[in-house]
Amino acid sequence: MSTPTPAPSAPRRARALRVVPLLGPALVAGVAYLDPGNVASNMTAGAQFGYLLVWVVVVGNLIAWLVQYLSAKLGLATGKSLTQILGERLTNKWARRGFWVQAEIVAMATDLAEVVGGAIAFNLLFGFPLLAGGMVMGLLSLFLLSLRDRSGAKAFERVIIALLLVIAIGFGMGLVVAPPDPASVLGGLVPHFEGSASILLAASILGATIMPHAIYAHSALTRDRFGQVLAGVERGRILKATRVDVTVALVIAGGVNLAMLLTAAVSLQGLPGTDTLEGVYAALTTNLGPVIAVMFAVGLLASGLASTSVGAYAGAEIMSGLTDIQIPLLWRRVITLIPAFVILSIGADPTWALIISQVILSFGIPFALIPLVWLTRDKSILGVDINTKLTTGLAIVGAAFVIALNLILLWVTFTG
Repeated sequence: MSTPTPAPSAPRRARALRVVPLLGPALVAGVAYLDPGNVASNMTAGAQFGYLLVWVVVVGNLIAWLVQYLSAKLGLATGKSLTQILGERLTNKWARRGFWVQAEIVAMATDLAEVVGGAIAFNLLFGFPLLAGGMVMGLLSLFLLSLRDRSGAKAFERVIIALLLVIAIGFGMGLVVAPPDPASVLGGLVPHFEGSASILLAASILGATIMPHAIYAHSALTRDRFGQVLAGVERGRILKATRVDVTVALVIAGGVNLAMLLTAAVSLQGLPGTDTLEGVYAALTTNLGPVIAVMFAVGLLASGLASTSVGAYAGAEIMSGLTDIQIPLLWRRVITLIPAFVILSIGADPTWALIISQVILSFGIPFALIPLVWLTRDKSILGVDINTKLTTGLAIVGAAFVIALNLILLWVTFTG
């Protein structure tokens, strides 16, 4: 009797099992694409304009895939983060300080969105006053950061990935109950706008998707996990795993972001009060039931908890890479909570604060993206793994798109 031939899928399964232990950094960085700012931008876009901005979510996600892969590749090849390399190469102290200031503004906008979003979630779920909810968010984020210090990068990754699953379920269930019309979704893939408000929301969606601090963080997360990996078989193996890692992370993040917008387009379009997250929660309760509304609020809370920890990590990396200032991560987290507490104390519209924070992030994208593309095309840094001409070309097109959208936003804001 002849020996059975192994199934063709066996080698593929073995290769997949070898890849799994290398996954994680992109999934952690990808949480940045699912913070409360994303929730506010996507839900508001769907409620106000229906399927109009579906194409912005898709394009933003494609650009984000390329950007995150380049950031991880830079960290692997150099054993340094993007901000570390820029800190070394910006020899003019004023240029370095100027770059640091804009990067810190971006980091503060990120912190603001995450804490404010978490405060709204605590208010919706437990009736906490917004300021009290923000304080609880701050304490929980300090706990998660201390976990990273005590237990290491892998334990931190596991907690963040668990929260990522909660986020995906919380924001995805609305589509299960009320699926969108496929023809309308396809129509939303055609690029167009309807007035300055749609451009503002498009810039906000981009800022929430191609987040500058995620670009800074991913190179650092990869460095922390793998260190510098010299060119050769091992780096090639990790780069292949990184492409899988980034793909999984962005499929999840992109799918959840799209689910938010589509849920709002299907169930909330044209309803009064849906320009705030509190109004979205109330409308979901009325139209899809209290279970879906509670899951939405739980997803919002999980997104705030996960992303605030990653944002604080990125902010600390920005400071250490670009300045000589050394502040412990936990203390830095305490300091960056202050702007969010101020916003919550003065009674400003928290949802609008979330959207504006994402617009600020959008303006910070070129400062992170252009240096990243420039460095990853430098053979003295990346060696054999430098960008191909196609990769560089696609990255330039993505950066040009973001910059052009920001310029259009400025023009319509100050001339309209």
